[in-house]
Amino acid sequence: MSGYVVSTSPVRAGTRLVLYMVWTLILLPVQMVAVMLNLPLARVVPMIYHRGCLFLFGISVSRKGEPVHGGSVLFVVNHCGYIDIAIMGALVPCVFVAKMEISQWPFFGFLARLQRTVFVNRHAYLSAGTQRDILRARLAAGENLILFPEGTSSDGNRTLAFKSSLFSSAVPDLDDDPVVLQPVTIAYTRLDGIPMGWTMRPYCAWYGDVGLMPHMWRLFGMGRVSVEVEFHDPITVTCNSRRKELASSCHRIISRGLSESLSGRSPNPANLDSPPLSASFSRGFSSVGGKTGGNHTGLRKGFR
Repeated sequence: MSGYVVSTSPVRAGTRLVLYMVWTLILLPVQMVAVMLNLPLARVVPMIYHRGCLFLFGISVSRKGEPVHGGSVLFVVNHCGYIDIAIMGALVPCVFVAKMEISQWPFFGFLARLQRTVFVNRHAYLSAGTQRDILRARLAAGENLILFPEGTSSDGNRTLAFKSSLFSSAVPDLDDDPVVLQPVTIAYTRLDGIPMGWTMRPYCAWYGDVGLMPHMWRLFGMGRVSVEVEFHDPITVTCNSRRKELASSCHRIISRGLSESLSGRSPNPANLDSPPLSASFSRGFSSVGGKTGGNHTGLRKGFR
């Protein structure tokens, strides 16, 4: 599809932007109260919010495989941009791991804090042990963590090298129980039903020096984007596991999944997502309170 020009509609972009702000303002006070009072609702509202955002943005998500249920999981995911946040937040009750700078962003930093995001400083090597312990504590408390180990976002056509430092949070101490790690591949595959090529995919990915607001306006003005999400077989991490080996294994699995999805060689996944908002509400509650059995307590570019 090289040379294909993506058409955008200012009317569609403006409508989606207004609806997004209204949707955010509706759920914002609910989540604020839930977080302040430490209510279980604080784990449910983000899933409802993200599913609503996908619906409003015209993002259709197909899922292959099943996320692990019944305990805390470290999900390791490739990263193309801010839409990945809504995708993973809609599929699993979770907490994101993000770079410290995001906490200071206007508006989006506040939203990230409301979802109880764990902010880390990848350049503070002397505090790496402390950051690892914070992530371990979240896992021990029953949280699902989303880690984007590339440290930045790609153009959606390939998986960048993984940084292994935070994989140490998944390696338990000698006397601790094993930790479950699950690789996940996100692939942007179609626009209005037409397969994307290498030149098309960057319209969806937010990477490099592209400004956030111009990119959002362009994305909001586009048609319906299809995304495939593959939950790969989980990995049981023991005290004998090594973080660099885990990073290498996850990179290999996710890269293979991305290549298969983009080339059309992946088996057709079941289309589960972007339901109407009414369905999103019911599925949001059932996913958190039902499948997980109550055991989960649960933006630009991860971290550099």
